[in-house]
Amino acid sequence: MSHRRDFMALLATSFALAVPLVASAENWPQWRGAKLDGISHEKNLPVTFSPTEGVAWKLDMPGPAGSTPVVFDDRIYVTSVDNDKLVLIAVSTDGKELWRQTLATGNKDVRGDEGNSASPSPCTDGKHVWAFFANGVLGCYTKDGEQVWKIDVQDRYGKLKIAFGMTSTPVIDGNKLYLQLIHGEGNPKTREAVIVCLDAASGKELWKHDRESDGKDECEHSYASPILYRDATQSFLVTHGADYVTAHSLEDGHELWRCGDLNPKGNYNPTLRFVATPVAADGIIVVPSAKNGPVYALKADGKGDVTENENAYLWKRAKETPDVPSPLIVDGLVYLCRENGNLICMDAKTGEEYYNQRTTADRHRASPVYADGKIYLCARKGTVTVVKAGKDFEILAKNDMVDSIASSPAIAGGRLYLRTYKSLYAIGK
Repeated sequence: MSHRRDFMALLATSFALAVPLVASAENWPQWRGAKLDGISHEKNLPVTFSPTEGVAWKLDMPGPAGSTPVVFDDRIYVTSVDNDKLVLIAVSTDGKELWRQTLATGNKDVRGDEGNSASPSPCTDGKHVWAFFANGVLGCYTKDGEQVWKIDVQDRYGKLKIAFGMTSTPVIDGNKLYLQLIHGEGNPKTREAVIVCLDAASGKELWKHDRESDGKDECEHSYASPILYRDATQSFLVTHGADYVTAHSLEDGHELWRCGDLNPKGNYNPTLRFVATPVAADGIIVVPSAKNGPVYALKADGKGDVTENENAYLWKRAKETPDVPSPLIVDGLVYLCRENGNLICMDAKTGEEYYNQRTTADRHRASPVYADGKIYLCARKGTVTVVKAGKDFEILAKNDMVDSIASSPAIAGGRLYLRTYKSLYAIGK
């Protein structure tokens, strides 16, 4: 037992000393990058490419998935289905599979080709990687593939009552791992929607907060992911679903503020489930809804219920929300990629629209990412549209990858990493 205690103490120390979220600017350690905002600082990224041109390497995947690969130094981690198995795969940055771990079995395909149980993305601090699947299985592994711990959140927090699986991606921040499990059926007082903070090293619960809502029917289900807001004076967790966006203390999970009317009570839609995740920049949180609903730009200093407090908003857009892709904020501009491929560019402070233009006429499920003055948009049938960032709309290239893409791109080491249903591509030098 003494050897095990020594090992756990050493493991906890290694987590505490792990590189924090904001320090990994040139890696891509989470679904939307180091700051969960879809922004990379890499330069000289490719504009034109194809399955055979501009490709550093290509690695076949064992099955389809919508999860985004994450990258830290010389390792890439990606989740996938492998027939009925749910797997976490480690790949070197020269395209060689290093190891593969099966976390669970029992994949569930949903809505035809729309998704499966490998929809949540992994996250890493460079020393460990955490993988979550839509059936509730969550595991932590070392960079060399050794299991540290594994749990089923349904054993701890009750059966996941959500139509298409819990696709929310966890957030790693230092030695803490945050999850939002927003779901339920029927009575708001008995639903099991919770926000959870785990010790990343052990999987032990640090705190749990019941996530209250008066949402009804399918609106009780959220497929969005939590994000972190952080500026010079404050930091908190933002969760999204069941008709509300809410902010929570990182210390104990208590609610700091909430905003509703994303599903207006006067014209309530009982099928309005949130999929698109908010995005934050200094002083602003852009909050999407669903099904052509509103988009809100909230200030970051709210307190209590700010729904009716006009001073809590920078602006409101009454309609044309992205339904699945999450927003992007770059250099004072907000970009909204709608599910039909329309790209909207707005002023971040005022909400003034600069353009609303079609990119590729196809379903868009991946979230846009930015680097080197370019915005990358992935369409479902495999076209990657590259748009010049700025107030004037300009398409720089359309690149056909000839395979389905539901995964958001990752950017690291001067490369664009694209996960199609069949393959993982490293595009660039």
